[in-house]
Amino acid sequence: MPEPIITSLYSMAALYILAGILHFVLPKFYLRIMPPYIPYPKFVVYLSGLIEIALGMALLFPETKKLGAWGIILLLIAIFPANLYHYQSRRKSDPPKWALLLRLPLQFALIYWAYLFV
Repeated sequence: MPEPIITSLYSMAALYILAGILHFVLPKFYLRIMPPYIPYPKFVVYLSGLIEIALGMALLFPETKKLGAWGIILLLIAIFPANLYHYQSRRKSDPPKWALLLRLPLQFALIYWAYLFV
């Protein structure tokens, strides 16, 4: 694999591993953006953090890279409603509304990025 592609892959892996770790460091942030219809929100926050860490790590190994990329695509689709809910229910302490709105189409760019590795 050419070096820029390896750098991109490792950057994506680091992004998801770090994001997963943040679920344990800042669970209150993730609980705030959880739609109210999700049962057991604290469990879901921790579980999604573990999944992000596992998928990010899966990107680091040739044997599991495709599985990790497909998993990230499915995860991004699954969490889209939470990002939409966060935009719609923004609090004063949250990022600006424009940033939350920008995050919605960014999900599609992240899906495309992961798709490059399937």
